[in-house]
Amino acid sequence: MKNIFKKLTIAAVALASAATYTGCQSDLLDTTPTYMYSSANVWKSPILARSAVKGVYNSLYARFTQNYTGSSLGIPMDCWSSVMDIDRNWRGGLFTCTGSLTPSDGNLAGHFKLYYTVVYRANDAIMHIDDVPDMDDDEKARLKAECKFLRAWGYFYLNLYWRGVPVYLETVAPEEATLPRSTEAEVWNQVIQDLTDVINEPNIPDRYNKGNANYGNATRGAALAYRGQVYQHIGDNAKALADFEAIERCGYSLYSPSNGAPGNRDFFDLLRPANEQCDEMIFSIQCVETSGMGNPRGINYGNRVTGGSAWNNYLPNPSYVEIFECADGSKFDWEKYCPGWHQMDPEARKVFFLRDGLATGNYGVWGTTATTCYDHKYYDNMEASGADMSKYLDNGNEERIKRAYDDRDPRLKMAIITPYSEYNGNQAGVGNHTWVLRWPYILDAGAPYDIRTDTNAYFYYLWRKYVTEYDECTTRWVYEMDIILCRYAEILLRRAECLNELGRTNEAVEYVNMVRKRAGHVLLNDPAYPATMVNGQDDMRERIRNEYYVELGGEDSMYANELRWGTWQDRKFRDNSSGKTDAAMNTNGLMQMWGTVTYYNISVGDKMNVWPIPAKEREMNPSLTQNPGWND
Repeated sequence: MKNIFKKLTIAAVALASAATYTGCQSDLLDTTPTYMYSSANVWKSPILARSAVKGVYNSLYARFTQNYTGSSLGIPMDCWSSVMDIDRNWRGGLFTCTGSLTPSDGNLAGHFKLYYTVVYRANDAIMHIDDVPDMDDDEKARLKAECKFLRAWGYFYLNLYWRGVPVYLETVAPEEATLPRSTEAEVWNQVIQDLTDVINEPNIPDRYNKGNANYGNATRGAALAYRGQVYQHIGDNAKALADFEAIERCGYSLYSPSNGAPGNRDFFDLLRPANEQCDEMIFSIQCVETSGMGNPRGINYGNRVTGGSAWNNYLPNPSYVEIFECADGSKFDWEKYCPGWHQMDPEARKVFFLRDGLATGNYGVWGTTATTCYDHKYYDNMEASGADMSKYLDNGNEERIKRAYDDRDPRLKMAIITPYSEYNGNQAGVGNHTWVLRWPYILDAGAPYDIRTDTNAYFYYLWRKYVTEYDECTTRWVYEMDIILCRYAEILLRRAECLNELGRTNEAVEYVNMVRKRAGHVLLNDPAYPATMVNGQDDMRERIRNEYYVELGGEDSMYANELRWGTWQDRKFRDNSSGKTDAAMNTNGLMQMWGTVTYYNISVGDKMNVWPIPAKEREMNPSLTQNPGWND
């Protein structure tokens, strides 16, 4: 059973601890006194003190579960990466990619405020938890360690985005919040120190088992995972490797009931509510099927036949989809399935994605109201829009494009709804049913049951990951699947990366293969498949990075990794899809499957790799220096 008390505490937000935050810089976090308990009362009651600690976790929940994408806080971290883009109606929230970011941007300030809210709430608990009467010392030590983990988590992202921020280890009055920025290295050192304290705390468990009342709280395993990531950011692969190896001793393992049997669905089933507390999960945001406490990604990753009628706000980028290898381990190339692809303009390629029957008007018998549609209007519309209809197959067009997705790493079709694949959804007035992603869309409320989206005029890839099936969720924002922030498969890939960077490439192959085997994909260095043979450290580095994308795309890891690898500018702003060699900046963005761009992501240079300090923060604290390139 999930920690419902924790969830109710989070949802109410009427937490005593928040009353103590009036001593923080006013623009840094919300200081409106809307809580019923005073600071003097909170730390005199064990019940209120425990609730105050839960209030620190509440800030993490707020970061990932804002229901409306107009608030940038609700946007998944991977939307900043090359993995996916946001529907153009909500594009303004993706403030780093519009070309218009300034230090005065309110979304920017919201992120700064959110992460410092985590820090300041954690500081308050760390400072006062020892004063709580009638609470045993072991519990005090555990709660203090949890708050140190959460403070480290807040500073981790502050440092990732701003590369040096003020380090406050105590709550301070607004007029005293005047510290200058610590260096990036100094902030990383503080994160390491906090996580080390957690790891060394004997009252913190290695992990919590499924159903434990404290499941979702900080553990030694989670602290090792984040400290290892910090070591990777500073380039200390030996220390990072030691931490990732130590996680193995905490009892985590891959979810793989089939043991990698061919055709298994373990990777898909992993991200279903039934397995959200399996042994693979290291740290996750706890969600339950109650208003204000659910996972909005079941809705925002979905489509109009999801959960009654959901939204497809977040859309996988074609260049991400093309990372998934062919079934034999070779790199994907459209030319193999759609001859002439590379010589065609994007709009001409649209022909390969069209449904059967457009030339004859024979789309299949799908109801008595269909007679008005048995003509050539869809064919004529596609021809007029630039599709090269000389390559169209009236009977067989669908089968041709399906081969391009069937002959792939199995994780592709378990993570993405690809053209002409089925999706088990739920729609008001229809109920549970199976829909198919076809182009052009005709009808969803009856046969032929095409998937309807918010973007029917366009043909985008859709997420299957995190998306509810059938009637798992029929009320918006209440999907119970936890939001995963770290799982064991990621640690295995990080372990492989460290080994490879330390020159131990052969050992690295073993850990990548553990992840590939679970998915039922061909293993590296299998002599039966020449494309899987690893050719040295550099080749292995790229294979490991691709594996990160394939395994973790959509789970909030890839933006941080792209910043760490120094690849973000290239991946996010240059179109690397379909074998394209054009190196011009600002050629990538929200794209239809064949490469037609709906809008471009716009970079204004290398300064984009580091976010500007919010203008209001500098007004209130003149000692805050601005990051390079953001003063004009």
